[in-house]
Amino acid sequence: MARDDIELTARQRDILARVVQEYIATGQPVGSKYLVESAVLTVSPSTVRNELAELERRGLLTHPHTSAGRVPTERGYRFFADEALARQDPRPGRFPLELSALRREVDSALEATTQMLSNVTRLLALVSAPPLETTTVRHVEVLLLQPRTVMVVVITSTGGVAKRVFAFDEPVDSGLAQWASEFFNERLAGVRLGTTQVRRQLDDPSLGPAEREFVAIVRPAFTDAIEVEQRLFVGGAAGLLDELPDEELGLYRSVLATLEKRAALLEILGGALGSRRPFVRVGGDLDHPALQDAALVGASYGLTNQVLGAVSLLGPVRMDYEKAIHSVRGAAFELSRFVEEVYEDN
Repeated sequence: MARDDIELTARQRDILARVVQEYIATGQPVGSKYLVESAVLTVSPSTVRNELAELERRGLLTHPHTSAGRVPTERGYRFFADEALARQDPRPGRFPLELSALRREVDSALEATTQMLSNVTRLLALVSAPPLETTTVRHVEVLLLQPRTVMVVVITSTGGVAKRVFAFDEPVDSGLAQWASEFFNERLAGVRLGTTQVRRQLDDPSLGPAEREFVAIVRPAFTDAIEVEQRLFVGGAAGLLDELPDEELGLYRSVLATLEKRAALLEILGGALGSRRPFVRVGGDLDHPALQDAALVGASYGLTNQVLGAVSLLGPVRMDYEKAIHSVRGAAFELSRFVEEVYEDN
């Protein structure tokens, strides 16, 4: 959802930002007296009250019926977050994420990223993994599970693992399974999954009837790899409920239940990757019943010419947007540097 076209004066922007920041910090409605005395505004209390009333008229603030103070609306949070995005420096700030020791294991890097993001922000961290079709084959194992059941394990260049189980009409000779492991590793090492090159490598007219039939049955493990659901790494779910204020418990229980339906979250993240710019989605922007009181802040990571996934933080609408934006941008930058080296080696 695009931001509403709202024209505010510099003073209105300043007052709105101060209300949002104070409410994020305290959870208490913010009144004109606080703004004049504590925020050091150089205008009269009556001017502040008038501006607050105008911001409320525009749907950016509201006030609980028991208090004269104001709190941000979803529209107000969205405006504030978009302003924060617009103020970002071109180069992300430093983020305490060290990935060099992980060598080429992208999955380990994604897991480390989610854990560090969650530790720094105390929000739920979500990182989508690169699609399998962007990786190459590192190693293949063909395992005979039962006389008529074979598992093909494909380990990718980024450390990802894809497994497929195939049923045969007749018992499979163990020697054939061993041959298949050697054949696939010889033919497919370094080949990108799901490409026509895979098919060319597997079409060998010199193979005997038994070998050709075996390859024909298990070849979907390589040619259909792009149909495997993209993976989502989650950090901070364990123990998160122990630290939450009571008013956020219901939201996070709903969010954690949604994690079991990761396809919905992957769809939300995927929809935000049309641009390489960092993004903020607030409440209704997320278009999911369980996330109407949540906000998602994220940034894409990947190669110079290709987005591979998103680094994001999911939390209550009353979150520290500036810290969240800084964190996801910094983490995405470090993760991009890491995957650039991995994919360059492949």
